[in-house]
Amino acid sequence: MEEEASRCAVPSLSRAVSRRGAWVLLVLCLLTSLSCLVSYFHCNHRCPGQPCPLESARDAAELQLNVTGPRQDPRLRWQADPSLGRSFLHGPSLDDGQLRVRRDGVYHLHIQVTLAKCSSTGHVRHHDATLAVGVCSATHSVSLLRLGFGQGCTVASQRLTPLARGDVLCTNLSLQLLPSPNADETFFGIQWVRS
Repeated sequence: MEEEASRCAVPSLSRAVSRRGAWVLLVLCLLTSLSCLVSYFHCNHRCPGQPCPLESARDAAELQLNVTGPRQDPRLRWQADPSLGRSFLHGPSLDDGQLRVRRDGVYHLHIQVTLAKCSSTGHVRHHDATLAVGVCSATHSVSLLRLGFGQGCTVASQRLTPLARGDVLCTNLSLQLLPSPNADETFFGIQWVRS
């Protein structure tokens, strides 16, 4: 009988609960420590000597085309307003429909423009049509992107580019073609990546 009792020894309920509680406490402590380490290294490597900004505090803009009538010049004018849907400005500003950067750094720039009343299977081709994105100011101009439509109706591109505080980004569409006002077809945006 004693032999059977020693083989089937079952820890008491309170001992099993205390062991499980100790493991849970240990796992929670490890997860908390790991979270603190990740946060510490993230802030020290991304923002040395400064308080670390939240990811959502990054400068960003997502714009849609502002179509108010016939185009008078090759520049495309943009707008941002949450009531329009997915467009917003956090940091940069709009000056007469052109995007002005308010913080030095490297930015991820993306753009897509689709031509209105265009059919890639139609007979009209836009071989010479181009979309250009650049830094435009009264004193200098720098080309960042130049995209040809070729036989298509849409161009799209993205790149990382250094921008300085006060830079104004302008987008020009050649040949006085009309871009589609649909926010899913024509949009422009930037996001600050690093200093």
